[in-house]
Amino acid sequence: MRFLISILLWFILLALCWPLAIVAFFVWLILLPFQLLGFAIGGVFKIVEAILMFPFRVAGRMTR
Repeated sequence: MRFLISILLWFILLALCWPLAIVAFFVWLILLPFQLLGFAIGGVFKIVEAILMFPFRVAGRMTR
């Protein structure tokens, strides 16, 4: 009897979780371009920071 209840609960869980997983997957697909855009913008900011800070790094090494 316990085995039948556990199988029934497993099927209910399967039926309830699959739609949630599909919805979460589509939300992830929708948000993926924004994550990639954020990664690219962060990289651009790091490059600009490196370019702007380069003279100060060179000047700091010359004084030592």
